[in-house]
Amino acid sequence: MQRSFLVFTIALVALAAGVLAYKTQVSVDEPRPISAMKPATEDTVTESVYPSFTLTDIDGVERDFAEWSGKYRLLNFWATWCAPCRREIPLLKAFQEEHGENGYLVIGIAVDFPEEVARYAESAEFNYPILVGQEDAMAVAETSGIEFIGMPFTMIVGADGELLNTHTGEILAEDLEHIVAVLTMLDMGQIDKHSARAALDAL
Repeated sequence: MQRSFLVFTIALVALAAGVLAYKTQVSVDEPRPISAMKPATEDTVTESVYPSFTLTDIDGVERDFAEWSGKYRLLNFWATWCAPCRREIPLLKAFQEEHGENGYLVIGIAVDFPEEVARYAESAEFNYPILVGQEDAMAVAETSGIEFIGMPFTMIVGADGELLNTHTGEILAEDLEHIVAVLTMLDMGQIDKHSARAALDAL
């Protein structure tokens, strides 16, 4: 009787260990669905809408992001000491010149010291708004949900305030052409926002 009970106990322990090992294997080998990683809440539903923020411009005036609502906005994070960032500026100026009247706006966000940015701006002759910050500017970038690991870094925000996609690294002429092509199709109703985001993933 005691031997039978001992055998039964050992078998039960072995079964429990097997179940535990199987669950561990599943949790490691099988990716969890997104809904399991982050439960749907009110915050989750609205997380694609880019939050409003305020930063000072190169004249020291506080500017609110919301004042440029109704336009497609390219938030370009840069610094005076960043060589790829400086290479982008003439391209972004040309883009603003060409597409500004069509509802596009580049907004430069300098993660730098105000004095350095103001000095650089004298020769750069920006034709789009320049905002300045350090930790505050990095915090703005991180609200995209993307870890802010370096510059340049560009965010594409819709006219309705929805974050459509991001681009890490130096932006090129063909990237800007692709952005305009995708957003034009979105405006014309040829694609929806989901398709636009997927198309912008190619950046």
